[in-house]
Amino acid sequence: MSTGELKKAGLLVPDTVNDQVWGTKGYKGMLKIQSNYDIEVYYKEGMDSELVVERAIKEFAQKGVNLIFGHGNEYADYFNVLSPQYPDIHFISFNGDAKNSNTTSLNFEGYAMGFFGGMVAGHMTETNTVGLIAAFEWQPEIEGFYEGVNFQNKDADVKIQYVGHWDDAVRATELMDSLLDMNADVVYPAGDGYNVPVIEKVKEEGIYAIGYVSDQSDLSKSAVLTSTIQHVDVLYELVADKFNDGDLDSGNLSFDFQDDVISLGSFSPEMDEKFTESLNAAVEDYKATGKLPNQ
Repeated sequence: MSTGELKKAGLLVPDTVNDQVWGTKGYKGMLKIQSNYDIEVYYKEGMDSELVVERAIKEFAQKGVNLIFGHGNEYADYFNVLSPQYPDIHFISFNGDAKNSNTTSLNFEGYAMGFFGGMVAGHMTETNTVGLIAAFEWQPEIEGFYEGVNFQNKDADVKIQYVGHWDDAVRATELMDSLLDMNADVVYPAGDGYNVPVIEKVKEEGIYAIGYVSDQSDLSKSAVLTSTIQHVDVLYELVADKFNDGDLDSGNLSFDFQDDVISLGSFSPEMDEKFTESLNAAVEDYKATGKLPNQ
């Protein structure tokens, strides 16, 4: 358990806080913490090796930071090694395995958001071929999406492609071409580092996409059917509140629709109102009961 009382907070990001997706969301979370607690917050970009992370933690510690967010799953391993040297700091990572008493890993439950995205894709496909461009096989939203498509449309075929990286936009757009060759007319790019170029290509082709991590309806009100949003900034606030109150558990914590940190985004005007009403009802039912429509 954390000792509580937030003094200063720090953020480490592997790339940049200006990527308009994952990094930017972490930065917005820090700004909310700064505003809520009237404290100093710091961030460091390009934190992509244990050596630079070690240096950054030392610097943060000297400034009096006692809550550090490592904005990615790679930080769990770094923090497991380095955290024993800093018992007065609590270390937060994402989608990893936190092993020490002053480390916590935050995990977004991706299955349900994938499922609801899949329902949308299954409903809207006209070719009965839906594409999913995933970063890694372990993403729970992949199985969720597949099951959601299958629940909504038994005739639909889901073609899954793996980029093998969060940020390889070139590879992702190549995989997009292969999905077009397979006649896919709804695509879910489940990687925040390449979803924007994939959606731009979707617009060019006159087909549909489902946004990922951010509400991406601003890229195209009609082509982006909805988005599976992870409200990282809200989760940062939640964690800071728990830490400040001395209620933040160590280990691995999971968050879902029920915690108001995952939601669906704006709906495209291309979608019929009857379906969006039934989808919203299914989401509310899941939040209340923990059961998806296929359970």
